[in-house]
Order: sequence, then structure tokens, then C-alpha cells
Amino acid sequence: MNERARRKRIPYGIMDFVSLREDNCYYVDKTRFIEEVEYANRYFFFIRPRRFGKSLTLSMLRHYYDILDADKFEKWYKGLYIYDHPTTERGAYLVLHLNFSRINAELENYRSSLDEHCNTAFNYFCDVYARYLSPGVKEELNRKDGAVGQLEYLYKECQKVNRPIYLFIDEYDHFTNKILSTPRVIDRYKSETHGAGYIRLFFDTVKAGTESSIRRCFITGVSPVTMDDVTSGFNIGTNYSLSPEFSEMTGFTESEVRAMLDYYAATCKFHHTTDELITLMKPWYDNYCFTRKPSGRTTMYNSNMVLYFVDSYIRNGGELPDDMLEENIRIDYEKLRMLIRKDREFAHNASIIQTLVEQGYITGTLKKGFPAEAITDSDNFVSLLYYFGMLTINGTVMGQTRLVIPNQTVRDQLYSYLLDTYKEADLSYELPKQENLASRMAYLGEWKQYFAYIAECLHRFAAQRDRQKGESFVHGFTLAMTAQNRFYRPVSEQDTQEGYADLFLLPLKEQFPDMRHCYIIELKYAKGKDSAARVKRLRQDAIAQALRYASSETVQNAIGHTRLHRIVVVWHGMEMAVCEEC
Repeated sequence: MNERARRKRIPYGIMDFVSLREDNCYYVDKTRFIEEVEYANRYFFFIRPRRFGKSLTLSMLRHYYDILDADKFEKWYKGLYIYDHPTTERGAYLVLHLNFSRINAELENYRSSLDEHCNTAFNYFCDVYARYLSPGVKEELNRKDGAVGQLEYLYKECQKVNRPIYLFIDEYDHFTNKILSTPRVIDRYKSETHGAGYIRLFFDTVKAGTESSIRRCFITGVSPVTMDDVTSGFNIGTNYSLSPEFSEMTGFTESEVRAMLDYYAATCKFHHTTDELITLMKPWYDNYCFTRKPSGRTTMYNSNMVLYFVDSYIRNGGELPDDMLEENIRIDYEKLRMLIRKDREFAHNASIIQTLVEQGYITGTLKKGFPAEAITDSDNFVSLLYYFGMLTINGTVMGQTRLVIPNQTVRDQLYSYLLDTYKEADLSYELPKQENLASRMAYLGEWKQYFAYIAECLHRFAAQRDRQKGESFVHGFTLAMTAQNRFYRPVSEQDTQEGYADLFLLPLKEQFPDMRHCYIIELKYAKGKDSAARVKRLRQDAIAQALRYASSETVQNAIGHTRLHRIVVVWHGMEMAVCEEC
């Protein structure tokens, strides 16, 4: 057998634990968390961003607890932590698995789609567990009307034969996110999650089942909105999303990423050391933190992005991917905008994004749940961004949680969102022209044209408006445009100094080895009514800060063969009063 055949496959895109184990895939062992889940409260609720390993974790748990898979324990779990530390409830359940991502989430169709999905799952349950159930259960099940009636019948039948059910629900909030991304449906959504609404009735039934044969539940999703709206329908579930003991259950720690790279470096053609690859990957994929407690504050890599990178690196013979960002990870911005905005005005929530981009952090109170109609309240919106993976925990400020943009992958998404919002406010720019100017900036050092175009866009916008937008608007647009330059990774000192921090456009030399120029950008703003002397003082401050930052270790270690330009920009109202190299 050759080396390639013996080498473990990279499980990129695989969400089924059995397929992963039987196809000889590399598995980052998360089975140690089985003990913690089993010790926790029986009705377990867990939120993580998309593509963060939730479905694979759920699959691993399903097969561990399934009575039908008890004889496969050695085959699937040997070599993993849990094989040497089995728990008392291994292989003790009839497993009922529902995946709400398969439901047609349109408000007009979701009820019939939920019924159809559940009916398929319930019939499968009756088929595979037929020898444990009473005769005729499947036939009688199909005489019941809809998911609510069928679920009630099913758990009562399991109670009759004294067989416990472990209920798994994946992407429980799929239909909510879809419905809320559609304009003008909030009242109809409320009718389904409150009172006698169908979703509420479904979770009422789940709750009733916990007094019967539903002994455990494991429910995952990406936001706490649905569970808050149906909370009295399922108020026995415990949300472990911020609990330190589960902060590493999905995603990869850096030590897990290093172990994976070391394994493949021994069997594949690598042109970089593990340290070099970690240095490249960390700014893009790391820094997600899922607990407020300092003792458990380990940062996590996005597991899907790590697997994408390693898979691409190996397939390309040890060459870096052309794009550090896998296309499927991008959030549907239009849906996200509809989820967090009520109109096209440059409203409060856009200001939160502006503050985040400019200041580098934002403070708020993380909520474990909030109703859909209050989604645009400040703390709720900040919490939503956190659960979607757009923000991460970074300590506290005056008793409030301090949240930052976790990495370049998310920063790229937020800048795109912010630029789209500017477009909605009629501040237009031409993407092809911007990209051409970005290329000339990186390869020819033509930075003046780049900033002149930013000034042109803002000037054209101001001329069409009755009032100027002011500092946050000007700075937000300048930062977003500058940081979207694909030849660089923006690095700032926003966390270590007050005010608008220096922006270092770190050259992506590995991806673009022939680029020749990199930049430090120092941005300052004077109000339109401020004096020329104020502009002059800001210019001097900017020069001093740019010179100081240019000598920092971060910059000196990163510029390589490129020429460093120190650019000072001072806005006076909507006019770019200073744009020079120092």
C-alpha cells in the first residue's frame, strides 16, 4: 500500500461521523465531551456559528447513544477518548433525529414541510426500532394528523414498552432565520411562535414528552431567537452556549490544528513548516471565544475553514490556496440585513457596525435569548452578531462584555456589509475601478489615485445631500474601502490606543510574491466648523503616530521585500484636506 493510500483522508465537508470513521478520515477527537454532556442537564441547548462542527458533533453523539449501534462501538470509537472511558448510558436509547435545515422555511409552506419532514423521520424510527415497539405502531402513527399529533403518539408508545428516546434537533432555528429575513412577516411569525402557534405547539409537545419517554434532548442552532419565542413551550432546556466546559466542543484549538498539520507534514509534500502555516492561518480562522469566564477563554479556529485550507494545500502540492476564504463560508448579506434592519435608513444598527469597524471593539450585554420583535435593540443586535460568529468575546469593559471582530474572514464580511450599507445610503463606488486602483497601489505604489477616488466618492455624495454625515460616516467609508484591498490584511492598534488607530496594510506576500508596496494609513477627522489650525495639529499628530507605528515590531517583521509608505489622511468635514506621505 502506498503512502497516499495509508494517509487519512481530510474530512472537508463531511458531517456524518460514521462516514468519517469508515472512510479513514482524520478526526479531531471530541468524544471527551460525551462525559460532560451526559453529566449536564438532560435537555441540552447549544448555539454555534455556521460551519463550526455542530452537525458532526451531533452525529457523533447520535451513534454513541443509539441502541442499534451498540455493537459498532469498537469499530467506530476505538482509538478515541471515549473508547477507554465509556459512560453508563452508551447504546441505551432509541434515537429520534430531526434536521430542520431540510424544512421549506417559507412562512406559507413551513407547517406542511415540518409535518412532512417529521413524518419521514417518525416512519424511519418505527421501521428501524420495530423489534422494540408494539406491533402496528407505524400504521397507527400515520393515522395521526401532523407532526404534533404524531410526536405525541410516538413518545407515548415508547413509554408503553419502557424504551427511552434521545431527541436530537439540528438547526432548530433554520425556519426562523429564513422567515425573519423576509420583510413584513414579523406579526405572522409571532402568531406561530406565541399562543397556539404551530411551532409553539410542537415544542409544547416535546416538553410534554420529557415527562414520558423523551429522556434527553440535544438541540443545536446558530441563534437563540426561536427558543426565546417558544420559551414557555420548552422552558426546561438549558443553554450551554456560554459554558466554559463546552467552549472547545466544536471548532479546533490551536494544539489540535498543529497536530493535524504535523500529521500531514509527515505524509505529504509540504513547502512550509507547521509554525509558518499557523502564522498564515491564525489571522484568518482563529480567535473565536465562547465563554465570558477568563478561566475557560481558549480561542478556537473555525474547523471548516481549517479543513478547507489543509485540503487545498495538500491537493496543490504544498502551495497556498489562491483565496484564504472559502466561498461557502460567506453569509448571505441580504438576508442578514433584513434580519437586523427595518428600513433603508442609515439607522442605529449600522452605527454599531461603524463603531466596531472604527474603534475595533464594542461593549454590550450578551443575551442568552431574545424575542424576534426586539432583534434590533442594541444588546440583542450585538448578541446576534456574536452568535452568528461576527463578534467574539475579548474580556470586559466597566462590567460589560467586550466584543471584537475575531479575524480577517469576519472583518472581510463586515466591511462588505458596511460598504453595502453606504451604497444603500446613495454613496456609490465602482467595484471594477476600486479593484484596479487597489492593484496599482500594491504593485506600482500609486496610492494617491486610490485615496483621490475615495475623496471623489464622498464629495459626490455630499453634493447630493442636504446635510453632511459627519465623522463616523467619513471614517467608516474610508476604513472600509481601504481595508477591502485584497492584496493586504489590515492590522491596527485599535486595542492599545484611544481614538482612530493606525492601519497597517500588511502585504500578503505568500499569495502575491511579486507585489512591491505596503502601507501605514493614519486617519484623522476635523469637523467642518473646525479651524485650519485644528487641521494642522491633527496632521502633526498623524505624522507622529505613523512614524511610531512604522518602527513597531509588527510592521518591521511583515514588510519583507516591499516598500513601506506612511500615509497621513486628515478629513475636514467631507473634504480630504490632507493626503500625503511622511
